[in-house]
Amino acid sequence: APAKGYGGVWRRAWQCGAGRLSPVPRGWRAFPSNARGGAGSAAKCGLVPWVPVVGLEVHAQISSNSKLFSGSQVQFAAPPNSLVSFFDASLPGTLPVLNRRCVEAVVMTGLALNCRVNKKSLFDRKHYFYADLPAGYQITQQRVPIAVNGSLSYSVCVDNKMSRMVTKTVRIKQIQLEQDSGKSLHDDTRSQTLVDLNRAGVGLMEVVMEPDMCCGEEAAAAVKELQLILQTLGSSQAVMAEGQLRVDANVSVHHPGEPYGVRTEVKNINSLRFLAKAVDYEIQRQIEELENGGTILNETRAFDSKLGCTIPMRDKEENQDYRFMPEPNLPPLILYDAKSLPANMNHQQVVNIDWIHERLPDLPSVKRAKLVEQYGILPEHSFTLLNEDGLTEFFENVVNQTQMKPKKVIGWILNDMLSYLKQHSLTVKESPVSSFLLADLLNLLEKKEISSTAAKQVLAELWKGEGKTPLDIVKEKKLELIQDQKELEDICQAVIDARENEVIMVVLG
Repeated sequence: APAKGYGGVWRRAWQCGAGRLSPVPRGWRAFPSNARGGAGSAAKCGLVPWVPVVGLEVHAQISSNSKLFSGSQVQFAAPPNSLVSFFDASLPGTLPVLNRRCVEAVVMTGLALNCRVNKKSLFDRKHYFYADLPAGYQITQQRVPIAVNGSLSYSVCVDNKMSRMVTKTVRIKQIQLEQDSGKSLHDDTRSQTLVDLNRAGVGLMEVVMEPDMCCGEEAAAAVKELQLILQTLGSSQAVMAEGQLRVDANVSVHHPGEPYGVRTEVKNINSLRFLAKAVDYEIQRQIEELENGGTILNETRAFDSKLGCTIPMRDKEENQDYRFMPEPNLPPLILYDAKSLPANMNHQQVVNIDWIHERLPDLPSVKRAKLVEQYGILPEHSFTLLNEDGLTEFFENVVNQTQMKPKKVIGWILNDMLSYLKQHSLTVKESPVSSFLLADLLNLLEKKEISSTAAKQVLAELWKGEGKTPLDIVKEKKLELIQDQKELEDICQAVIDARENEVIMVVLG
Protein backbone atom coordinates (compact mmCIF):
# COMPACT_ATOMS: atom_id res chain seq x y z
CA ALA A 1 0.00 0.00 0.00
CA PRO A 2 1.16 3.55 -0.60
CA ALA A 3 2.74 5.37 2.32
CA LYS A 4 0.39 7.47 4.42
CA GLY A 5 0.52 11.15 5.08
CA TYR A 6 0.19 12.59 1.57
CA GLY A 7 -3.63 12.95 1.56
CA GLY A 8 -5.90 12.91 -1.47
CA VAL A 9 -6.51 10.19 -3.98
CA TRP A 10 -3.63 7.88 -4.94
CA ARG A 11 -3.22 7.10 -8.62
CA ARG A 12 -0.55 5.05 -10.30
CA ALA A 13 1.77 7.45 -12.11
CA TRP A 14 4.40 7.17 -14.83
CA GLN A 15 7.86 6.00 -13.89
CA CYS A 16 11.09 5.66 -15.84
CA GLY A 17 14.41 5.78 -14.01
CA ALA A 18 15.14 9.31 -12.84
CA GLY A 19 12.12 10.63 -14.72
CA ARG A 20 9.39 10.14 -12.18
CA LEU A 21 6.98 12.31 -10.31
CA SER A 22 8.16 13.23 -6.83
CA PRO A 23 8.29 13.61 -3.82
CA VAL A 24 5.91 10.67 -3.34
CA PRO A 25 7.26 7.08 -3.35
CA ARG A 26 8.52 5.89 -6.71
CA GLY A 27 5.74 5.09 -9.14
CA TRP A 28 2.99 6.77 -7.07
CA ARG A 29 1.36 10.17 -7.18
CA ALA A 30 -1.08 11.86 -4.80
CA PHE A 31 -3.76 14.04 -6.36
CA PRO A 32 -6.35 16.16 -4.52
CA SER A 33 -9.65 14.47 -3.69
CA ASN A 34 -11.41 16.90 -6.04
CA ALA A 35 -9.34 15.74 -9.02
CA ARG A 36 -11.19 14.42 -12.05
CA GLY A 37 -13.24 11.36 -11.06
CA GLY A 38 -13.27 12.22 -7.35
CA ALA A 39 -12.48 9.95 -4.43
CA GLY A 40 -15.48 7.72 -5.01
CA SER A 41 -14.59 7.10 -8.63
CA ALA A 42 -10.99 6.35 -7.73
CA ALA A 43 -12.13 3.88 -5.09
CA LYS A 44 -14.10 1.97 -7.72
CA CYS A 45 -11.38 2.07 -10.34
CA GLY A 46 -8.51 1.46 -7.95
CA LEU A 47 -5.14 2.77 -9.05
CA VAL A 48 -5.26 4.46 -12.46
CA PRO A 49 -2.08 4.18 -14.58
CA TRP A 50 -0.76 6.83 -16.89
CA VAL A 51 1.20 5.71 -19.92
CA PRO A 52 3.50 8.36 -21.42
CA VAL A 53 4.39 8.06 -25.09
CA VAL A 54 7.46 9.76 -26.60
CA GLY A 55 8.49 9.84 -30.26
CA LEU A 56 11.39 11.79 -31.75
CA GLU A 57 12.32 13.48 -34.99
CA VAL A 58 16.06 14.09 -35.18
CA HIS A 59 17.59 16.41 -37.79
CA ALA A 60 21.28 15.74 -38.35
CA GLN A 61 23.45 17.97 -40.53
CA ILE A 62 25.35 15.82 -43.01
CA SER A 63 29.14 16.11 -43.01
CA SER A 64 29.83 17.44 -46.48
CA ASN A 65 32.05 20.15 -47.92
CA SER A 66 29.20 21.54 -50.02
CA LYS A 67 25.43 21.90 -49.75
CA LEU A 68 22.81 19.38 -50.82
CA PHE A 69 21.87 20.93 -54.18
CA SER A 70 24.55 23.56 -54.79
CA GLY A 71 28.33 23.94 -54.70
CA SER A 72 28.28 26.46 -51.84
CA GLN A 73 30.69 25.68 -49.02
CA VAL A 74 29.41 24.49 -45.63
CA GLN A 75 31.13 26.26 -42.73
CA PHE A 76 29.99 27.01 -39.19
CA ALA A 77 30.04 30.65 -38.02
CA ALA A 78 31.05 32.08 -41.39
CA PRO A 79 30.20 35.79 -41.95
CA PRO A 80 26.44 36.17 -42.66
CA ASN A 81 25.37 35.51 -46.25
CA SER A 82 28.93 34.77 -47.37
CA LEU A 83 28.21 31.19 -48.46
CA VAL A 84 25.13 31.61 -50.67
CA SER A 85 24.88 30.48 -54.29
CA PHE A 86 22.28 31.65 -56.79
CA PHE A 87 20.32 28.44 -56.15
CA ASP A 88 20.44 28.90 -52.35
CA ALA A 89 18.95 32.38 -52.82
CA SER A 90 16.32 30.88 -55.17
CA LEU A 91 17.09 33.10 -58.12
CA PRO A 92 14.97 32.33 -61.23
CA GLY A 93 16.38 29.76 -63.63
CA THR A 94 18.60 27.98 -61.10
CA LEU A 95 18.33 24.19 -60.82
CA PRO A 96 19.31 21.70 -58.09
CA VAL A 97 22.24 19.31 -58.58
CA LEU A 98 22.20 16.44 -56.06
CA ASN A 99 25.28 15.99 -53.82
CA ARG A 100 26.41 12.37 -54.00
CA ARG A 101 28.22 12.57 -50.65
CA CYS A 102 24.93 13.42 -48.89
CA VAL A 103 23.20 10.42 -50.47
CA GLU A 104 25.99 8.07 -49.38
CA ALA A 105 25.84 9.45 -45.82
CA VAL A 106 22.11 8.69 -45.55
CA VAL A 107 22.56 5.21 -47.02
CA MET A 108 25.39 4.50 -44.59
CA THR A 109 23.28 5.71 -41.65
CA GLY A 110 20.31 3.66 -42.79
CA LEU A 111 22.40 0.50 -42.96
CA ALA A 112 23.87 1.17 -39.51
CA LEU A 113 20.32 1.54 -38.13
CA ASN A 114 19.15 -1.75 -39.67
CA CYS A 115 16.92 -0.01 -42.22
CA ARG A 116 15.74 -1.24 -45.58
CA VAL A 117 17.33 1.01 -48.19
CA ASN A 118 15.01 1.81 -51.09
CA LYS A 119 16.68 1.44 -54.45
CA LYS A 120 14.25 4.04 -55.76
CA SER A 121 13.36 7.13 -53.72
CA LEU A 122 11.62 10.36 -54.63
CA PHE A 123 11.97 14.06 -53.86
CA ASP A 124 9.06 16.32 -52.97
CA ARG A 125 8.37 19.99 -52.38
CA LYS A 126 7.00 20.93 -48.96
CA HIS A 127 5.51 24.42 -49.20
CA TYR A 128 5.48 26.94 -46.39
CA PHE A 129 6.29 30.63 -46.33
CA TYR A 130 8.90 32.08 -44.01
CA ALA A 131 11.58 34.73 -44.41
CA ASP A 132 14.50 32.27 -44.17
CA LEU A 133 13.08 29.98 -46.89
CA PRO A 134 13.52 32.06 -50.05
CA ALA A 135 11.98 29.52 -52.44
CA GLY A 136 8.79 29.23 -50.38
CA TYR A 137 9.25 25.45 -50.25
CA GLN A 138 11.69 22.86 -48.90
CA ILE A 139 12.95 19.95 -51.00
CA THR A 140 12.46 16.80 -48.92
CA GLN A 141 11.31 13.16 -49.25
CA GLN A 142 7.72 12.82 -48.09
CA ARG A 143 6.44 9.90 -50.20
CA VAL A 144 9.37 7.50 -50.64
CA PRO A 145 12.43 8.24 -48.48
CA ILE A 146 15.83 6.60 -48.86
CA ALA A 147 15.65 4.33 -45.78
CA VAL A 148 12.72 2.82 -43.85
CA ASN A 149 11.83 0.31 -41.11
CA GLY A 150 14.96 0.25 -38.98
CA SER A 151 15.79 0.02 -35.27
CA LEU A 152 18.12 1.60 -32.72
CA SER A 153 19.22 -0.15 -29.53
CA TYR A 154 20.27 2.00 -26.57
CA SER A 155 20.92 1.52 -22.85
CA VAL A 156 19.46 3.25 -19.81
CA CYS A 157 20.42 3.07 -16.14
CA VAL A 158 18.15 1.50 -13.55
CA ASP A 159 17.75 3.77 -10.50
CA ASN A 160 20.54 6.02 -11.82
CA LYS A 161 23.11 3.25 -11.30
CA MET A 162 25.61 2.73 -14.12
CA SER A 163 26.20 -0.80 -12.84
CA ARG A 164 22.56 -1.64 -13.61
CA MET A 165 21.80 -0.99 -17.25
CA VAL A 166 19.03 -2.32 -19.47
CA THR A 167 18.98 -2.34 -23.26
CA LYS A 168 15.93 -1.02 -25.07
CA THR A 169 15.03 -0.63 -28.73
CA VAL A 170 13.21 2.11 -30.61
CA ARG A 171 11.89 1.54 -34.12
CA ILE A 172 13.08 3.83 -36.89
CA LYS A 173 10.21 4.73 -39.20
CA GLN A 174 12.32 6.37 -41.89
CA ILE A 175 15.40 8.42 -42.74
CA GLN A 176 14.85 11.10 -45.35
CA LEU A 177 17.15 13.49 -47.15
CA GLU A 178 16.22 17.19 -47.18
CA GLN A 179 17.63 20.70 -47.32
CA ASP A 180 17.94 23.02 -44.33
CA SER A 181 16.44 26.50 -44.20
CA GLY A 182 18.28 29.73 -43.45
CA LYS A 183 18.49 31.36 -40.06
CA SER A 184 16.56 34.33 -38.72
CA LEU A 185 18.47 36.64 -36.38
CA HIS A 186 16.22 38.74 -34.16
CA ASP A 187 17.64 42.16 -33.24
CA ASP A 188 15.54 43.31 -30.29
CA THR A 189 17.45 46.57 -29.95
CA ARG A 190 16.44 47.74 -33.44
CA SER A 191 13.15 45.81 -33.47
CA GLN A 192 14.06 44.01 -36.67
CA THR A 193 14.79 40.52 -37.95
CA LEU A 194 17.75 39.79 -40.21
CA VAL A 195 18.13 36.71 -42.40
CA ASP A 196 21.35 34.70 -42.87
CA LEU A 197 21.16 32.22 -45.76
CA ASN A 198 24.51 30.50 -45.10
CA ARG A 199 22.63 27.50 -43.72
CA ALA A 200 20.00 27.49 -46.50
CA GLY A 201 20.39 24.35 -48.59
CA VAL A 202 22.73 22.50 -46.22
CA GLY A 203 22.07 18.76 -46.39
CA LEU A 204 20.05 17.22 -43.54
CA MET A 205 18.98 13.71 -42.74
CA GLU A 206 15.81 13.44 -40.70
CA VAL A 207 15.64 10.31 -38.53
CA VAL A 208 12.03 9.66 -37.52
CA MET A 209 11.67 7.45 -34.43
CA GLU A 210 8.42 5.69 -33.58
CA PRO A 211 6.73 6.54 -30.22
CA ASP A 212 8.42 3.69 -28.35
CA MET A 213 9.91 5.69 -25.46
CA CYS A 214 8.31 6.69 -22.16
CA CYS A 215 10.42 9.41 -20.52
CA GLY A 216 13.16 11.98 -20.91
CA GLU A 217 15.91 9.61 -19.83
CA GLU A 218 15.06 7.15 -22.60
CA ALA A 219 14.77 9.91 -25.20
CA ALA A 220 18.18 11.36 -24.26
CA ALA A 221 19.80 7.90 -24.21
CA ALA A 222 18.43 7.07 -27.67
CA VAL A 223 19.65 10.37 -29.15
CA LYS A 224 23.06 9.96 -27.48
CA GLU A 225 23.46 6.53 -29.08
CA LEU A 226 22.37 7.94 -32.45
CA GLN A 227 24.88 10.77 -32.03
CA LEU A 228 27.70 8.29 -31.37
CA ILE A 229 26.70 6.23 -34.41
CA LEU A 230 26.65 9.29 -36.69
CA GLN A 231 30.06 10.40 -35.42
CA THR A 232 31.49 6.90 -35.81
CA LEU A 233 30.22 6.69 -39.39
CA GLY A 234 31.38 10.21 -40.17
CA SER A 235 27.97 10.92 -41.71
CA SER A 236 27.48 13.85 -39.31
CA GLN A 237 29.64 15.62 -36.75
CA ALA A 238 26.41 15.85 -34.72
CA VAL A 239 27.63 18.70 -32.50
CA MET A 240 24.46 19.88 -30.80
CA ALA A 241 26.00 23.17 -29.65
CA GLU A 242 26.53 24.11 -33.31
CA GLY A 243 23.03 23.11 -34.39
CA GLN A 244 24.26 20.01 -36.24
CA LEU A 245 21.83 17.82 -34.29
CA ARG A 246 18.38 19.16 -33.44
CA VAL A 247 15.54 17.21 -31.86
CA ASP A 248 11.75 17.57 -31.98
CA ALA A 249 9.97 15.55 -29.26
CA ASN A 250 6.36 14.41 -29.59
CA VAL A 251 4.78 13.70 -26.19
CA SER A 252 1.37 12.37 -25.08
CA VAL A 253 -0.16 10.45 -22.16
CA HIS A 254 -3.08 8.02 -21.97
CA HIS A 255 -4.59 5.26 -19.85
CA PRO A 256 -3.83 1.60 -20.75
CA GLY A 257 -6.23 0.18 -23.30
CA GLU A 258 -7.25 3.63 -24.49
CA PRO A 259 -6.11 5.37 -27.71
CA TYR A 260 -3.07 7.59 -27.55
CA GLY A 261 -3.72 11.00 -26.06
CA VAL A 262 -3.42 14.33 -27.87
CA ARG A 263 0.26 14.96 -28.49
CA THR A 264 2.31 18.11 -28.24
CA GLU A 265 5.52 18.76 -30.12
CA VAL A 266 8.50 20.36 -28.40
CA LYS A 267 10.64 21.88 -31.17
CA ASN A 268 14.35 22.41 -31.79
CA ILE A 269 15.95 21.02 -28.63
CA ASN A 270 19.74 21.31 -28.92
CA SER A 271 20.99 19.58 -25.76
CA LEU A 272 20.60 16.07 -24.38
CA ARG A 273 20.10 17.44 -20.89
CA PHE A 274 17.43 19.86 -22.10
CA LEU A 275 15.78 17.05 -24.08
CA ALA A 276 15.39 14.92 -20.95
CA LYS A 277 14.08 17.87 -18.94
CA ALA A 278 11.68 19.01 -21.67
CA VAL A 279 10.13 15.56 -22.13
CA ASP A 280 9.75 14.93 -18.39
CA TYR A 281 8.27 18.37 -17.81
CA GLU A 282 5.80 17.91 -20.67
CA ILE A 283 4.68 14.50 -19.36
CA GLN A 284 4.11 15.90 -15.89
CA ARG A 285 2.31 18.97 -17.27
CA GLN A 286 -0.07 16.85 -19.32
CA ILE A 287 -0.86 14.47 -16.45
CA GLU A 288 -1.60 17.32 -14.07
CA GLU A 289 -3.68 19.13 -16.70
CA LEU A 290 -5.84 16.05 -17.29
CA GLU A 291 -6.15 15.22 -13.61
CA ASN A 292 -7.41 18.74 -12.99
CA GLY A 293 -10.14 18.33 -15.61
CA GLY A 294 -8.36 20.19 -18.40
CA THR A 295 -7.61 19.19 -21.98
CA ILE A 296 -4.37 18.89 -23.94
CA LEU A 297 -4.08 21.05 -27.03
CA ASN A 298 -2.45 19.77 -30.19
CA GLU A 299 0.25 22.44 -30.29
CA THR A 300 3.89 23.18 -30.87
CA ARG A 301 5.85 24.19 -27.78
CA ALA A 302 9.39 25.33 -27.03
CA PHE A 303 11.58 24.47 -24.05
CA ASP A 304 12.74 27.42 -21.96
CA SER A 305 15.99 26.19 -20.42
CA LYS A 306 16.17 29.08 -17.94
CA LEU A 307 12.68 28.44 -16.56
CA GLY A 308 12.93 24.66 -17.01
CA CYS A 309 9.51 24.43 -18.66
CA THR A 310 7.84 24.21 -22.06
CA ILE A 311 5.94 27.22 -23.41
CA PRO A 312 3.36 27.44 -26.26
CA MET A 313 4.55 28.58 -29.70
CA ARG A 314 1.63 27.88 -32.03
CA ASP A 315 -1.38 25.57 -32.17
CA LYS A 316 -1.90 22.69 -34.58
CA GLU A 317 -5.66 22.37 -34.27
CA GLU A 318 -5.97 23.05 -37.99
CA ASN A 319 -3.60 20.93 -40.03
CA GLN A 320 -1.25 23.11 -42.06
CA ASP A 321 -1.52 22.38 -45.76
CA TYR A 322 2.04 21.96 -46.97
CA ARG A 323 0.76 21.23 -50.51
CA PHE A 324 3.26 18.42 -51.04
CA MET A 325 4.05 17.86 -54.68
CA PRO A 326 6.71 15.91 -56.61
CA GLU A 327 9.89 17.92 -57.15
CA PRO A 328 9.83 18.52 -60.92
CA ASN A 329 13.53 19.35 -61.23
CA LEU A 330 14.87 16.13 -59.71
CA PRO A 331 14.36 12.67 -61.23
CA PRO A 332 13.84 9.60 -58.99
CA LEU A 333 16.97 8.72 -57.02
CA ILE A 334 18.16 5.27 -58.12
CA LEU A 335 20.54 3.23 -55.97
CA TYR A 336 22.19 -0.06 -56.83
CA ASP A 337 23.58 -3.16 -55.20
CA ALA A 338 26.02 -5.76 -56.51
CA LYS A 339 23.26 -7.69 -58.28
CA SER A 340 21.48 -4.78 -59.94
CA LEU A 341 24.56 -2.78 -61.00
CA PRO A 342 24.84 -2.94 -64.83
CA ALA A 343 28.16 -4.14 -66.19
CA ASN A 344 28.71 -1.04 -68.34
CA MET A 345 27.78 1.44 -65.58
CA ASN A 346 30.34 4.04 -64.51
CA HIS A 347 30.94 3.24 -60.83
CA GLN A 348 31.82 6.88 -60.11
CA GLN A 349 28.33 8.01 -61.11
CA VAL A 350 26.24 5.68 -58.96
CA VAL A 351 25.76 4.78 -55.29
CA ASN A 352 26.36 1.09 -54.54
CA ILE A 353 24.59 -0.05 -51.36
CA ASP A 354 26.71 -3.20 -50.97
CA TRP A 355 29.94 -1.23 -51.40
CA ILE A 356 28.91 1.08 -48.57
CA HIS A 357 27.78 -1.83 -46.37
CA GLU A 358 31.14 -3.57 -46.70
CA ARG A 359 32.92 -0.45 -45.43
CA LEU A 360 30.82 0.17 -42.33
CA PRO A 361 33.10 0.67 -39.29
CA ASP A 362 32.53 -0.94 -35.90
CA LEU A 363 29.51 0.70 -34.30
CA PRO A 364 29.55 1.92 -30.67
CA SER A 365 27.89 -1.26 -29.35
CA VAL A 366 30.61 -3.39 -30.96
CA LYS A 367 33.36 -1.07 -29.69
CA ARG A 368 32.04 -1.31 -26.14
CA ALA A 369 31.96 -5.11 -26.30
CA LYS A 370 35.55 -5.19 -27.59
CA LEU A 371 36.75 -2.87 -24.83
CA VAL A 372 35.22 -5.11 -22.17
CA GLU A 373 36.63 -8.28 -23.74
CA GLN A 374 40.10 -6.94 -24.52
CA TYR A 375 40.82 -5.01 -21.33
CA GLY A 376 38.59 -6.72 -18.78
CA ILE A 377 36.92 -3.46 -17.74
CA LEU A 378 33.32 -3.20 -16.52
CA PRO A 379 30.57 -2.67 -19.14
CA GLU A 380 29.56 0.65 -17.55
CA HIS A 381 33.15 1.89 -17.93
CA SER A 382 32.99 1.19 -21.67
CA PHE A 383 29.96 3.50 -21.93
CA THR A 384 31.84 6.33 -20.23
CA LEU A 385 34.87 5.86 -22.50
CA LEU A 386 32.77 6.13 -25.65
CA ASN A 387 30.52 8.92 -24.41
CA GLU A 388 33.46 11.29 -23.94
CA ASP A 389 34.97 12.28 -27.27
CA GLY A 390 38.57 11.05 -27.53
CA LEU A 391 38.58 9.26 -24.16
CA THR A 392 38.75 5.74 -25.66
CA GLU A 393 41.88 6.61 -27.63
CA PHE A 394 43.40 8.28 -24.56
CA PHE A 395 42.74 5.17 -22.46
CA GLU A 396 44.22 2.79 -25.05
CA ASN A 397 47.32 4.98 -25.48
CA VAL A 398 47.94 4.94 -21.73
CA VAL A 399 47.44 1.16 -21.55
CA ASN A 400 49.93 0.64 -24.39
CA GLN A 401 52.58 2.78 -22.69
CA THR A 402 52.31 1.60 -19.10
CA GLN A 403 52.98 -1.59 -17.16
CA MET A 404 49.88 -1.08 -15.06
CA LYS A 405 46.89 -3.36 -15.68
CA PRO A 406 43.98 -1.85 -17.64
CA LYS A 407 41.60 -2.31 -14.69
CA LYS A 408 43.77 0.05 -12.64
CA VAL A 409 44.35 2.46 -15.52
CA ILE A 410 40.61 2.91 -16.05
CA GLY A 411 40.24 4.01 -12.43
CA TRP A 412 42.82 6.76 -12.82
CA ILE A 413 41.27 7.97 -16.05
CA LEU A 414 37.63 7.95 -14.96
CA ASN A 415 38.09 9.04 -11.35
CA ASP A 416 40.98 11.50 -11.65
CA MET A 417 41.55 12.66 -15.22
CA LEU A 418 37.85 12.98 -16.07
CA SER A 419 37.24 14.84 -12.83
CA TYR A 420 39.93 17.40 -13.70
CA LEU A 421 38.56 17.81 -17.24
CA LYS A 422 35.00 18.44 -16.07
CA GLN A 423 36.18 20.75 -13.30
CA HIS A 424 37.92 22.95 -15.89
CA SER A 425 35.33 22.40 -18.68
CA LEU A 426 37.92 20.93 -21.04
CA THR A 427 37.71 18.18 -23.62
CA VAL A 428 40.12 15.25 -23.66
CA LYS A 429 41.98 16.78 -26.59
CA GLU A 430 42.48 20.01 -24.61
CA SER A 431 43.96 18.23 -21.58
CA PRO A 432 47.38 19.56 -20.46
CA VAL A 433 48.17 16.02 -19.27
CA SER A 434 48.87 13.83 -22.30
CA SER A 435 48.48 10.06 -22.37
CA PHE A 436 52.30 9.85 -22.44
CA LEU A 437 52.66 11.85 -19.19
CA LEU A 438 49.95 9.88 -17.41
CA ALA A 439 51.55 6.61 -18.50
CA ASP A 440 54.91 7.79 -17.11
CA LEU A 441 53.25 8.63 -13.81
CA LEU A 442 51.48 5.28 -13.58
CA ASN A 443 54.74 3.47 -14.36
CA LEU A 444 56.38 5.18 -11.37
CA LEU A 445 53.47 4.04 -9.23
CA GLU A 446 53.52 0.50 -10.59
CA LYS A 447 57.28 0.21 -9.89
CA LYS A 448 56.56 1.33 -6.30
CA GLU A 449 58.85 4.32 -6.70
CA ILE A 450 56.03 6.55 -5.35
CA SER A 451 52.88 5.99 -3.32
CA SER A 452 49.35 6.46 -4.66
CA THR A 453 49.04 9.59 -2.50
CA ALA A 454 52.21 10.99 -4.04
CA ALA A 455 50.95 10.06 -7.51
CA LYS A 456 47.86 12.21 -6.98
CA GLN A 457 50.12 15.10 -5.93
CA VAL A 458 52.18 14.65 -9.09
CA LEU A 459 49.02 14.59 -11.25
CA ALA A 460 47.89 17.86 -9.68
CA GLU A 461 51.27 19.39 -10.58
CA LEU A 462 51.14 18.00 -14.12
CA TRP A 463 47.74 19.62 -14.56
CA LYS A 464 49.40 23.05 -14.22
CA GLY A 465 51.01 22.43 -17.63
CA GLU A 466 54.47 23.72 -16.73
CA GLY A 467 56.29 21.25 -18.99
CA LYS A 468 57.68 19.08 -16.18
CA THR A 469 57.79 15.30 -16.36
CA PRO A 470 56.41 13.15 -13.53
CA LEU A 471 59.98 12.21 -12.53
CA ASP A 472 60.98 15.90 -12.39
CA ILE A 473 58.12 16.61 -10.01
CA VAL A 474 58.86 13.56 -7.85
CA LYS A 475 62.50 14.65 -7.38
CA GLU A 476 61.57 18.30 -6.85
CA LYS A 477 58.97 17.49 -4.20
CA LYS A 478 61.03 14.61 -2.73
CA LEU A 479 58.15 12.18 -3.09
CA GLU A 480 60.19 9.02 -3.72
CA LEU A 481 59.49 5.91 -1.68
CA ILE A 482 62.62 4.79 0.23
CA GLN A 483 63.41 1.14 -0.46
CA ASP A 484 66.78 0.85 1.41
CA GLN A 485 66.16 -0.72 4.85
CA LYS A 486 69.34 0.74 6.35
CA GLU A 487 68.33 4.23 5.24
CA LEU A 488 64.89 3.78 6.79
CA GLU A 489 66.46 2.58 10.07
CA ASP A 490 68.76 5.64 10.15
CA ILE A 491 65.78 7.95 9.65
CA CYS A 492 63.83 6.25 12.43
CA GLN A 493 66.83 6.42 14.77
CA ALA A 494 67.31 10.11 14.03
CA VAL A 495 63.67 10.79 14.92
CA ILE A 496 64.03 8.86 18.19
CA ASP A 497 67.23 10.68 19.11
CA ALA A 498 65.59 14.05 18.47
CA ARG A 499 62.63 13.16 20.69
CA GLU A 500 64.40 11.59 23.69
CA ASN A 501 61.95 12.90 26.32
CA GLU A 502 58.90 11.70 24.38
CA VAL A 503 60.48 8.25 23.95
CA ILE A 504 61.15 7.98 27.73
CA MET A 505 57.54 8.92 28.48
CA VAL A 506 56.25 6.22 26.11
CA VAL A 507 58.58 3.58 27.55
CA LEU A 508 57.61 4.43 31.18
CA GLY A 509 53.94 4.34 30.23
